[in-house]
Amino acid sequence: MIFRPLFIFCLGTVMTLAPGASAQPAKKTPKNAPKQTEKSEQGPALVAQYGDWGVYVSNAKSKICYALAEPKSRTPKLNRDPGYLFISTRPAENVRNEVSVVVGFTIKEGSDATVDVGNMSFPFYAKNDSAWVKNAAEEGKLVEAMRKGSDLTVKSTSARGNVTTDHYSLSGISQALDRVAQECK
Repeated sequence: MIFRPLFIFCLGTVMTLAPGASAQPAKKTPKNAPKQTEKSEQGPALVAQYGDWGVYVSNAKSKICYALAEPKSRTPKLNRDPGYLFISTRPAENVRNEVSVVVGFTIKEGSDATVDVGNMSFPFYAKNDSAWVKNAAEEGKLVEAMRKGSDLTVKSTSARGNVTTDHYSLSGISQALDRVAQECK
């Protein structure tokens, strides 16, 4: 199993999150965020919105591009932080289309998360409030399934034992990933 750092980006904040660390995004993307903004040298900037997916670019130390979505629904209704699904590209590290998720609560120690797209299921390694594709060789297969699918489900178990399900729309994912590839060649 290969563990890679997870980069968490939220309007002006970039955090490197290695497996075992916790991510708490500084703030959510405003619902009324403009569809097009100027790139920022200080932190990630929303460069485009495609359906339910935003495309962000950060020019901090090295260029990082990612597509980001928030869940459309979450069950059960619990008091927890926002959740995010990321697909990141970091050219300086030769990383393309790395899929990761932040669930918004501490995941039960020793348990994993699963991501379902259509009739396909992908196990994710979980640590603290984040999860990564368990088998990095399946990442391309997951991204392709996302491009073809209409929705995605993340299932995980909280430290308190609550089984949770987050539903994400895949509306706009193909255009968002194409834009990420264009921004981070």
